[in-house]
Order: sequence, then C-alpha cells, then structure tokens
Amino acid sequence: MELRQLRYLVAVVDEGGFTRAAARLHLAQPGLSSQIRQLERELGQPLLDRSGRSVTPTEVGRAVLPYARAALAAADAVRQTVDEHTGLLRGRVTLGLVSGATGHAFDVAAFLADFHASHPALEITLTEDTSERMQAALLAGEIDIALLGPTAEEPPPGLSYRTVIDAPLAAAVAPGDPLLGPEGPAGPGGPTGRTAVPLAELRDRPLICLPHGTGVRASLERGCARAGFRPRVAFEAASPQVLVQLAARGLGIAVLPLGEEGPGVGAGLRALPLEGAGLRARIVLARPATGPTSPAARALLDRLDNALPVVPESAGAEPWSPV
Repeated sequence: MELRQLRYLVAVVDEGGFTRAAARLHLAQPGLSSQIRQLERELGQPLLDRSGRSVTPTEVGRAVLPYARAALAAADAVRQTVDEHTGLLRGRVTLGLVSGATGHAFDVAAFLADFHASHPALEITLTEDTSERMQAALLAGEIDIALLGPTAEEPPPGLSYRTVIDAPLAAAVAPGDPLLGPEGPAGPGGPTGRTAVPLAELRDRPLICLPHGTGVRASLERGCARAGFRPRVAFEAASPQVLVQLAARGLGIAVLPLGEEGPGVGAGLRALPLEGAGLRARIVLARPATGPTSPAARALLDRLDNALPVVPESAGAEPWSPV
C-alpha cells in the first residue's frame, strides 16, 4: 500500500468519479483506475462502487476513508515540520482583503512580493470580498487571515482582531451644500469654520455609502439606529473612489472614513467628521482565535504583525499576542 494510492482513493471519492479526479491529480484516467484496482486487490475488498452514474465508496470504502485521510494528513504534517526546521515553507496561504482596507498607508502588492521573495516555495493567494463574507470564510477555514472592517461591535466567537486603522466617519459634501453651514472665515474645518456635523442632520438626506456587509455601512446603520432613524442610502459602491465621484456630481452625501488628508477628499468635496457614539471605521487584522493552523499562515501573520501599525484597541476589539 502506498500513500499515493490513498491520495487517489480520496480524490475519486471527493470528486465523485475518475474523470474529475484524474484532472485534479493531473493523471491519465486509465492509470488512476489501475492504481485503485491494485489497492483493492491488496486489501482483498472493493472500495468503490462503480455501478451508478457517480462513483461512491462501498461499505468497506467508507470505513477505510477516515484512516486514509488521517494518513495523508500525517504525511503532510511530517513534511511541514521538516520544512519549518530547515527554513523552507511549502503549502498555501490565503489572505482576505476588504476593498479599500488600507489605501495608500499599506502597499499590499509590495508586501506580498517581499513575502513571496522570502518564501518562494509557498503559494500565496489574495482574495477580496465584503467583511461579512470574509468573517464567515475565516470561521469555515477557507482563508487564513484577513484585513477587514468589523460589522459588529464585538468579534464573533472563534475570531480575534487586532486594530490597524481606526478613523472617524465623515460626511463628504460638495461646496455650497447646506450641511456646511453659512460661509465664514477660514478655520480648522475649512472655509466655513464648521468642524463636525451631527448625525441627525443626515436624517432626510440621500446618502452614498459602502454596501451591506462592510464595517463602514454597519457603523453608519448602528449610529442612525441610536439616533432614532434609518439612513436613506440612495447609492452604494464597493470603491471609496466611486463614492467620492457620485457625491461630487451632487447625487448625495458620501459617508467615508476621514483620511489623513483631513477635510479635503478630492473632487472638490469637503469632509467633516460625524458626531455620534461609535461612528468610526475600523480595519482589523483578523484570524482564528486559536491561531493559524499551518506554518505558512503563521509566517504570514508574523510578517503582517510587523508591517502593520499598532492602534490602541477600542471597545469590542480583542487583542492577541503574536504567535
């Protein structure tokens, strides 16, 4: 009995047939079928039922499968352990990233290129999605680490957060908008002198915001609920740049994190912080509470911990000790 035969057996069961399994394993189908039959002859029992439209395990096959999977997992663990001790990381690691998570403050492409240069045998995957879906993917083990905007005030059970960006939400409006108030001498808030906007003043205004499933949208909706109204979101887009463009055309007030540039956000807009409890946009480095399960994920987390800024944890954030 050979490990590759057990790997072939598991692949055929997982794919439900020899054709898809052969494609997954990059093998010729006759060779794959021959190896499975050789394993069955050695064990003295059929492991697969080939009589139906799809290939399924026999009763003996179902009993054997857990042991086959365990043997393959043990072999992979042996390889990973040796790689750790020799400084050679193999395998695959997946990083999730929410759209607009870091802006110009963190060059994701440069970071991943440097990480790949340090670990050329490691396959790195980057996926972009909403924060809500990435939290679910983290809990399901589909991704290893994520930079996301929390959609709730506390991390869900099973995840740990480290805050890397924490900024107030702001209303970005075009010049002359009544929200800016009457013209006046220049001051800290810009030509109008106004430094902030009460959230209640957005009650009946069309808003432009990130979609559901993002931290900014969740923070806005929680703040409006506390203020006793539902936000009137007229337009939504996944890109902050598109929100700015829509607001510049007079289609509504864009709700965005206030960036380092202060009240100026481009396209002639002015951005003023929104007054209200909890109206903040946070980006967190999220991972399973028990820590990464593979050496590759641990290496990526260590590198991210060193590369990203340390921000004091606000309410609901659960700090971690680097692993």
